[in-house]
Amino acid sequence: MRSLLLGLLLVGIAFPLVANAEDAQDQAVKKDRKKLQGVWQVTSLVIAGNKANDEDVKKMTVVNGDDGTWSVRSEGKETSKGVSTISPSAKPKTIDFTATEGGSSGEHFVGIYQLGKNKRKLCFVRRDKDRPTDFTSTTENQAILVTYKRIE
Repeated sequence: MRSLLLGLLLVGIAFPLVANAEDAQDQAVKKDRKKLQGVWQVTSLVIAGNKANDEDVKKMTVVNGDDGTWSVRSEGKETSKGVSTISPSAKPKTIDFTATEGGSSGEHFVGIYQLGKNKRKLCFVRRDKDRPTDFTSTTENQAILVTYKRIE
């Protein structure tokens, strides 16, 4: 009986702690999703250590919804879109995303992100590679590094 009471007491204490941690995580996700929402101009793109042409980069924008949806546009035409999940409490913040339409449809990616008021950074790789731990793109890590500025 004593073990049962102790068990119930521990569950009664642990459950609210877990619920509070989940609520805090949900709030952090909502906060970052709100910051991500909107239209972002690509300002720099480096793929496996190779910097993309500035003229090509200027043609690219990304539109983020507050629900994790995103679309990439080149000269205003949608080239791909998909869904993402974020973990703002991770250090660095992490993102996983899947392309659902376009040239990379069905592909899964893992990465990290940095988010300011009007600027952001994203570094990612295909899911079969190790998630980046810093914002670098080299021939060795095969990462894609993108910087953005918010379009007002």
